[in-house]
Amino acid sequence: MNEQVQGAGDPLFNPLAPDFIRNPYPHYDRLRTIDPIHVTPFGQFVASRHADVSLVMRDKRFGKDFVERTTRRYGPDIMKEPVFRSMGNWMLQADPPDHTRLRGLVVKAFTARRVEDMRPRIQEIVDQTIDAVKDRGHMDLIEDFAFRLPVTIICDMLGIPEDHREVFYKSSRDGGRLLDPVPMTPEEIARGNAANAMAQMYFQPLFELRRRNPGDDLITQLVQAEEDGNKLTNEELTANIILLFGAGHETTVNLIGNGLLALHRNPDQLALLKARPDLITNAIEEFLRYDSSVQMTGRVTLEEIDDLGGKRIPKGESVLCLLGSANHDPAVYPDHPDRLDISRPNVRPLSFGGGIHFCLGAQLARIEAEIAIATLLRRLPDLRIDAVENPAWRPTFVLRGLKHLPASW
Repeated sequence: MNEQVQGAGDPLFNPLAPDFIRNPYPHYDRLRTIDPIHVTPFGQFVASRHADVSLVMRDKRFGKDFVERTTRRYGPDIMKEPVFRSMGNWMLQADPPDHTRLRGLVVKAFTARRVEDMRPRIQEIVDQTIDAVKDRGHMDLIEDFAFRLPVTIICDMLGIPEDHREVFYKSSRDGGRLLDPVPMTPEEIARGNAANAMAQMYFQPLFELRRRNPGDDLITQLVQAEEDGNKLTNEELTANIILLFGAGHETTVNLIGNGLLALHRNPDQLALLKARPDLITNAIEEFLRYDSSVQMTGRVTLEEIDDLGGKRIPKGESVLCLLGSANHDPAVYPDHPDRLDISRPNVRPLSFGGGIHFCLGAQLARIEAEIAIATLLRRLPDLRIDAVENPAWRPTFVLRGLKHLPASW
């Protein structure tokens, strides 16, 4: 299989190529072996080994420097584009002290205690979702199942009123392109601006409502912080709500979808999980490792780096950390890293990133996926996926997930 992946003249790292999107892991294997700190045609440094990726995410010599990095790639006027201005306010793209301030405002909503307390609500949503389709005998596991749970939970957390939610259940899932390491076309930027304008139009009146009618939700909390000695500008408020909404569902949808696909591609593991439901917690860690819903995160060198995997990297350069590749590195997973093994010991995937940007919602995503997958296996034990061999992947690289996953029982 590996020999056919690439002709001699093909680039080592071509993340939007259909073959790469269908199965990036053989490509990662070659990168780790041949060129572990690879330089792309766009001048980015690509780290594919576990040790290098871990270091870059945690070392203070690497940061985000979003404005500088984006201007270098697109030219001096790019920050006038609303979608980039909005992203520039995301805590995900911020460095301290802004990052520290923004994250400090929302971290309380994601404490282990608060997330644990959400289990009954998560179970209720999963059961309702299955009840709605049970008698049909078929569904799309993405649209009808994986998508509804995290969207409902993030709407709950943000305080989005029940009667507003239908639009979110039907909203498109093409924001992922913003994060890909391949420059966007003017058309893609225009689409991003339009989606950003729609989100602004929706959230502004909701902020007003929460200023007048506070609730027990994250938007109320952030609106109050905004009034509390200017800890948050209106632009930061809007941008970070958009970030939390996107990050709060997109990646979990993909975790559930990729996990279910992996199980059905490995019938022995599916049978094992049905026989031993107590393995579900470890199984989720293995799904995260085996086919991560986030494949890459980026940093910028804040100073010159003498030696990263044998290469010198000047100040101000982008370093792309391939999380999906690090998760398959035989140096850390010597026992067949490309095999799904839900009872694998010591699984500690890098899928949630690391360092100060470690995913806020990591525990929430784990619990959502755990309840969703365990309940589906229990309640629809004879469910089978129709296109196990050749499912439709979404054409994005950083956010790895399926467009559809039709199943029947």
